[in-house]
Amino acid sequence: MTYKNPYVELCLEGPHSAFRVLSAREKEILVQHHTYAKYRKGELLLKEGEKPHGLICLASGKVKMFKEGVGGREQILKMIRPQGFIGYRAIFAESTYCASAVAIEESAICIFEKDCVIRIIRKNPDLALKFMRILAEELGFLNNRTVSLTQKHIRGRLAESLLVLKDTYGYDSDGKTINVYLSREDIANLSNMTTSNAIRTLSNLASEDIIALEGRKIMILDCTKLERISELG
Repeated sequence: MTYKNPYVELCLEGPHSAFRVLSAREKEILVQHHTYAKYRKGELLLKEGEKPHGLICLASGKVKMFKEGVGGREQILKMIRPQGFIGYRAIFAESTYCASAVAIEESAICIFEKDCVIRIIRKNPDLALKFMRILAEELGFLNNRTVSLTQKHIRGRLAESLLVLKDTYGYDSDGKTINVYLSREDIANLSNMTTSNAIRTLSNLASEDIIALEGRKIMILDCTKLERISELG
C-alpha cells in the first residue's frame, strides 16, 4: 500500500515493526485512526501519572523512559528504538503511565487510537502474540536489570549499561561506536550511580583500552572484556 505520511509508514513497515503481521486492510484502518507528532531533543513525550489516549509508536529518533526518585533524581528504565512502543503497558493494564518519556534526539511518533488497536488485536492472533512476546521480553529484561542494578558493583553496572545501549541501537558505520550519544548524567542514571562515578568508571575502562571516548561518543574496543566485566558484576 502507498503511504502519504512517512512516519506512519515507518511504524507499520519498519524492520522492527510489530505491525508487519497485519493485513493491508488492517494497516489501512490504523492509518485512518492515527495522529503524529515531532519532538525536539529534551522534550517530554508523556508524563508519569497521565492517562493514555492511544498506542504510541516511535517512528524515528531515540527516547528514554525514566522515573523520578528521591530528590528528583532520574532512574532510566529503558531506551526505546524506532518502531518501539512507548508506555503501552498502561493501555493493556487500563491504568496511568508508570514512567515518563523524553526524546534524547529529534524524534517523531505516531499515536494510534486505543479502541482501534484493541479491536485489531482481538481479531488478529498474530498481533496479539506479538504483544505478548514484547511484554514477556520486557518483563524479563526489567527483572534482570533490577537484580543487576542492585547487586552488581559500579564497574559491572556500567559495563552492562553500555552493552544494553549497543544491543538497543547498534553501532555506527565504523562498527565500534555505539549509535547513541548520551550525556554522562544519562549514563549514570541508566547505571544507578552518581555522575562522578560514571565519569570515573568510563575513564578507567578507556585507560584499559576496553572502550574509547570522544565527547559523547563511546567506542567499544573489546566487547569480550566488556561482557566479562558485566558478567562478573
